[in-house]
Amino acid sequence: MVLEATMICIDNSEWMRNGDYSPNRFQAQADAVNLICGAKTQSNPENTVGVLTMAGKGVRVLVTPTSDLGKILACMHGLEVGGEMNLMAGIQVAQLALKHRQNKKQQQRIIVFAGSPVKYDKKALEVVGRKLKKNSVALDIVNFGEDDDGKPEKLDALVTAANNNDSSHIVHVPVGPNALSDVLISTPIFTGDGEGGSGFAAAAAAAAAGGVTGFDFGVDPNLDPELALALRVSMEEERARQEAAAKRAAEEAAMQEKGGEPQSSMQDATMTESTNTSNIKADLKTADLMDDENALLQQALAMSMSDSIPTANVRDTEMSDVNVDDQDLQLALQLSAQDGGTETSSNTDMNKLLGDQAFVSSILAQLPGVDPNDPSVKELLASMQNQSEKRDEDEASTEEGKK
Repeated sequence: MVLEATMICIDNSEWMRNGDYSPNRFQAQADAVNLICGAKTQSNPENTVGVLTMAGKGVRVLVTPTSDLGKILACMHGLEVGGEMNLMAGIQVAQLALKHRQNKKQQQRIIVFAGSPVKYDKKALEVVGRKLKKNSVALDIVNFGEDDDGKPEKLDALVTAANNNDSSHIVHVPVGPNALSDVLISTPIFTGDGEGGSGFAAAAAAAAAGGVTGFDFGVDPNLDPELALALRVSMEEERARQEAAAKRAAEEAAMQEKGGEPQSSMQDATMTESTNTSNIKADLKTADLMDDENALLQQALAMSMSDSIPTANVRDTEMSDVNVDDQDLQLALQLSAQDGGTETSSNTDMNKLLGDQAFVSSILAQLPGVDPNDPSVKELLASMQNQSEKRDEDEASTEEGKK
């Protein structure tokens, strides 16, 4: 594994606000920087990575070379975007930071992200490249964004001047749907110098960050065959389950279509039977009501035509006609009839007594202060006798009329 100290130069100029790279140039660059830092630190525990910015008020070192990945990633938050990129000053400061690294056995590497125009000419950049080559500093450049004023040719000349035994690389990333970090995964910047250590770390870092690796389910079967097999089996089971559910739904739909007409005819027959039954019940109920009304009418006619000479006999007849099952009701009716007969007989006896003038006169003579010979008393007794006689005549004529 390569033992390496790396400085990453970030372009935070105003050109990074453009949205031609999703979501914008600066955020795409930040994602790529995070992947590179993870790849470098995981390829060798003794590797160190530092970060600096090339725009704004000037070149600023955010973190010196360190193996603490959390510290490296934290320095990326809250960066300000503004100003113009100073490529030469950034490379020189990065070279100075690598010169003062703690472990002198580490190889030196500078990775530059250039997303804005380069204002320096080709000759000045070649001078910087030869200086890097003299000090055994490898240079990697990620060119994206602006391509005006011969920017690709200038950067190619810089990398060519700094290249020593094919240790320096340049990658041109065009505008497209792919993220900047996804394009860099398969480049020499991630795969390293061919020894394989940094390439494995880059793949692990890309998988941890959710990058697109081109494998099924995002897992390389060469690195983790058991996980890839488990994911494939799970996918096949899910596909089989979905196919079975779709087949079952289609069969149910076909059965419903075939059995729709018989079910509808059975429903119609059931509704017809229920309608006929309800009609029959209604007719029977109407017939019962009519029979009850006829019976009541006949009973009323019979009662009106029945003999009503003595009240007691009439009440006895009514009681005999009434058909009741309740014994208490029968007893109450009998007592009521007896009371009515007694009262009628009492009234008849009283009328007979009042009609007897001699009896009334004897009673009045016994009363203190009453003179039976008084003309007013005699007149009253005579009127009472006349009323009694008239009542007897009326009863006699009524009996003859009924006979």
